[in-house]
Amino acid sequence: MRSEDAIQAIKSRIRLSDLARRYVELRPAGARLVAPCPFHQETKPSFSINDEQGVFYCFGCQASGDIFDFYGRINGLDFRESLQALAEEAGVQIETFRRDPGARRERSKKLDMLRMHELAAAHFRSNLATPAAKACRDYINERGISAELQERFGLGWSMDGWQDLCGTFSRSGFDASTAVSCGLLSQSSSGRIFDRFRSRLMFPIRSLSGQAIAFGGRILPALAREDDAKYINSSDSPIYKKGEHLFGLFQARPSIATKKSIILTEGYMDVITLHQYGYTQSVGVLGTALTPDQVKRLSGFSSSIELMLDGDAPGRKAAFRSCELLLTRGLACKVVLFPNDNDIDSMLHSFGRDAVEELRSQAQDGMDYCLAVLRGMAPRDAVEWSRTFLAQIEMPELFHRYAASLATGLGISEAELRGGVLSRRAPASMPRSAAEGYRTAPKLRNSRDREILTFAVRHPQRVGDLLNAGADLALSAPWALRLWDKLFRLGINAFDSLDEKEKSFWVRCRNGEAPPLDNENAEFDALLHLLNNQQKSSHTASLKAALQQGTSSTEAQREYMVALKEARGRHRDQ
Repeated sequence: MRSEDAIQAIKSRIRLSDLARRYVELRPAGARLVAPCPFHQETKPSFSINDEQGVFYCFGCQASGDIFDFYGRINGLDFRESLQALAEEAGVQIETFRRDPGARRERSKKLDMLRMHELAAAHFRSNLATPAAKACRDYINERGISAELQERFGLGWSMDGWQDLCGTFSRSGFDASTAVSCGLLSQSSSGRIFDRFRSRLMFPIRSLSGQAIAFGGRILPALAREDDAKYINSSDSPIYKKGEHLFGLFQARPSIATKKSIILTEGYMDVITLHQYGYTQSVGVLGTALTPDQVKRLSGFSSSIELMLDGDAPGRKAAFRSCELLLTRGLACKVVLFPNDNDIDSMLHSFGRDAVEELRSQAQDGMDYCLAVLRGMAPRDAVEWSRTFLAQIEMPELFHRYAASLATGLGISEAELRGGVLSRRAPASMPRSAAEGYRTAPKLRNSRDREILTFAVRHPQRVGDLLNAGADLALSAPWALRLWDKLFRLGINAFDSLDEKEKSFWVRCRNGEAPPLDNENAEFDALLHLLNNQQKSSHTASLKAALQQGTSSTEAQREYMVALKEARGRHRDQ
């Protein structure tokens, strides 16, 4: 349960601007403080803080929120983790109880899963020192992984037996079915529970708070059979979503903060090898294609990403897709591809760090790399991709820059390229991920919805007056109705219960270029005038519909006609 008292206490003890100064250089601009945004690539001071209201807003990437949103975004933490970290810094004690018994049971189950993962990590580490793990130790030594890195990443070994980890959980009093539900154990169709990971080099995957939440297991080349998968990875569970996390991010955080950049690669061994050679800002995508959630997490740490991938066809394809995701998010990226059949391991071990540094010095800018790929495509396909790419960009300065680059690179006019981009912003023609964002975004195309909610957000203490004026009946968009409900129930305290898009709307209404909050009555009178006109127009339309449908009563028809004339007269008088 989020404690409102704790939230307000933290906000009263830590100023947003003081926190932000750890990451950006702020300068005053009127009543606001501004800086280049830490969440996307730029040099202009589009990032703005209003200390009086305790909110921030970026006019470029539309990042917005309060101190918890800022801290979570820049450190890649969720709200709970941000709340705990800031509470500790502010000296605020957070209530840990939950009134909802179901929520309490769910939390207890997740805590058990976290404890089981830590127990499993310790178990695998201890296995590595046993005689049965000699082949694994030999493999680690062949790959040149130091003892320090083995410890830092918590490498381990899963025994060949079917009940090794099962027995550890049983002796520690943990329920085997819980271990199955979080992917540490497996269950056969007959109900028999057994170890999921057997005879594999184990890589713990840790959350940003350092807790083990999943594992990857690599089969050793010397032990691999023809039908063995090279890697077995934890499936999604209540404590782990593969598309949200990055391998090595916990270990790389200090280096990323110093170097202000991230090296993004593919596998577990790639990350560890890069760390071994001093590239301690390296993280991996956990064996999947880069996801929007992972890009969002990366953007909280750095706006500069260096892709370091194999130079084969899959690696080039992954680089192209990754550039698309990173660039549309507003991040800067470069692409380092290894030549011929070389990968990170062979380049570093065979040719050394100097060879990799030479490749890094020749790295292509992300947009240049995309253009090189597009030139190898059929012209029509290249234009289609470019239009889809531009349709996903919401930052005007990035849109214009990339539109000009793509048009020049493809040898067509910018006007021709832009043709059809606007229609691609509609859900029917967008890629699924972009369309979902479009559908859920709080873009109030109905001006009446926008004006009502703008006033309600700017002056939440007047929601009762709006209710008396019938404002709630005038709202139509589902998003507007959801926001109204939160404002009606929580008033000025609604901000902490808003989702990311709603917070962005709130901040735009109260911060940035919004007018000062010193003309409340005039704003309300103007909105009241709008609502009255809308109600009269609605009444007139209803009367016209009734007349057109006809009625069995001549007297009723005459009454409708008189009412319609009166309504029209009143409407003209306004």
